[in-house]
Amino acid sequence: MTDKMALPLPMGESDKLVNDETAGLPRLLEIMRRLRAPETGCPWDIEQDFTSIAPYTIEEAYEVADAIERGEMGELRDELGDLLLQVVYHSQMAAESGLFGFDDVVNAISAKMYRRHPHVFGDESRDKSATQQVSDWEQIKAAERGGGVVSALDGVAAGLPALTRAVKLQNRAARVGFDWPETAMVLDKIVEEAAELVEARDSLGKDEIAEEFGDLLFVMANLARHLDLEPETVLRSANAKFTRRFNGVEDLLKAKGNTPEGSNLEEMDALWDVVKQQERLS
Repeated sequence: MTDKMALPLPMGESDKLVNDETAGLPRLLEIMRRLRAPETGCPWDIEQDFTSIAPYTIEEAYEVADAIERGEMGELRDELGDLLLQVVYHSQMAAESGLFGFDDVVNAISAKMYRRHPHVFGDESRDKSATQQVSDWEQIKAAERGGGVVSALDGVAAGLPALTRAVKLQNRAARVGFDWPETAMVLDKIVEEAAELVEARDSLGKDEIAEEFGDLLFVMANLARHLDLEPETVLRSANAKFTRRFNGVEDLLKAKGNTPEGSNLEEMDALWDVVKQQERLS
């Protein structure tokens, strides 16, 4: 039976469950139900809907990725819990509307993973390359959509971060042969797009400049794909490096009784080189 029609527990049973620190997922589900209870729940939680919670869901996914990037496994445990809470939150709101419940979500993903891995749960051979397994996965997805695929790009979510979506779009196109065969050709395209951006800056309007800049970013994402890099991960690392080094510049200025506002580009650039050298020696 689907859990979307599940009745609330009697208060005594509910209190026992939410205070049981070993109850695992049932405890979390009951806590979420209590938070959303119209008469006795948390006013903030009661006011939320799918749209208002969606940004938190995205934020929590990024915090999971950040913990992994920094190798903080203790934080990863906590961030995975926060992300799980988002699934529970959306499921509870759906259950309240009679749409689906948490068990429906679990059953759906379980069925999908079982169905899409016939080489593990069925009689297909496991002797396949990763590339072939990806191809098989896409074929199964297409069959599930009932042959309604109009474009090779169908199914790439529009709400993904732009860099991630660019790579996914490029991967889809590459599977049907629309791709540069060599990395050198991508580098040549970057040079071409950079020249077009300079031309737009010098002689065209803001809309044309934005378009050319977007083209350059798109090809840079393609270069990451050809180099087997994840651009979102690489850019996060670059952001972290910039933050670390700029903080180092601030520390050196502070030691001199100065601040970035009281300094100038020449001084800060020199201190930036000092920080870089200190990192190499450490």
